[in-house]
Amino acid sequence: MKHALVLTLCLAASPALANRVFVTNEKGNDVTVIDSETMEVIGSYPAGNRPRGITISPDGKELYVCASDDDLVRVFNPETMEETHTLPSGPDPELFVLHPSGNPLYIANEDDNLVTVVDTQTHKVLAEIPVGVEPEGMGVSPDGKYVINTSETTNMAHFIDTESFEIVANVLVDSRPRFAQYNDAGTKLYVTSEIGGTVSVIDPATQQITTKIGFDIPGVLPEAIQPVGARVTADGKTVFVALGPANRVAVIDGETDEVIDYLLVGQRVWQLGFSPDQKYLFTTNGNSNDVSVIDVAAREVIKSIPVGQQPWGVVVAPN
Repeated sequence: MKHALVLTLCLAASPALANRVFVTNEKGNDVTVIDSETMEVIGSYPAGNRPRGITISPDGKELYVCASDDDLVRVFNPETMEETHTLPSGPDPELFVLHPSGNPLYIANEDDNLVTVVDTQTHKVLAEIPVGVEPEGMGVSPDGKYVINTSETTNMAHFIDTESFEIVANVLVDSRPRFAQYNDAGTKLYVTSEIGGTVSVIDPATQQITTKIGFDIPGVLPEAIQPVGARVTADGKTVFVALGPANRVAVIDGETDEVIDYLLVGQRVWQLGFSPDQKYLFTTNGNSNDVSVIDVAAREVIKSIPVGQQPWGVVVAPN
């Protein structure tokens, strides 16, 4: 009872939900919550075994966490960080994406080569979609008509129709694709390839690769440059790509697809998340156990925030 009272008082003193940054710690088995105004840690909360992928509902009322070693998705009230229920996910969920409406949830199941579709309201499995070997990355078109899954071993981006739950196109990309991200206009799809060391830019209308973006960092071995997470500003003009053990975030011109800068962050930068106003970009750095904060307009790293053990995923509550 005393613990519950202390937790309630702490949360009552915490900032508005829109200022909260949620970070999964893969080895710590918890979620660290950061205040994006003070850039200080509010607290850490249990999140199951090996939490990785994380996202939040458009209305900010439900926080979803892939508890990979529990073979399910844990759902939390982001205001209190109390677990409210779980969702079936299939084995070893790693990444997922919500339909823009907030329902359903599309989950990559790496161990059984499926994308599992779950209704977030009824908590029922709607479909299990066979995809390539080792499905990993998940993306969704802004209009919600297509979900993209990337299969690490098949080296493909699969376009899945969200009505029929069928694959309508397969695009061969470079080795070990990890993430798929549309721009807000829906005119470009960026697929990162960790081992290939590239980002494929795909025209969603034709499902054709229009260009491949490579990276060259002085003093960094090419094999250390491993693109993983990616985010695009709302105006589509700037693309940020986490480069893993290169300890850099690449800044790409969203119109020319040319690399314009590299930002030095923590060690083994993995995933990225914008603040609601896109003033800041937060990066999870798995080997240095911290989060780097990037001033988006200045393209400058302004702070490092220690979190838990091996931070993996990050999401910021909406306005």
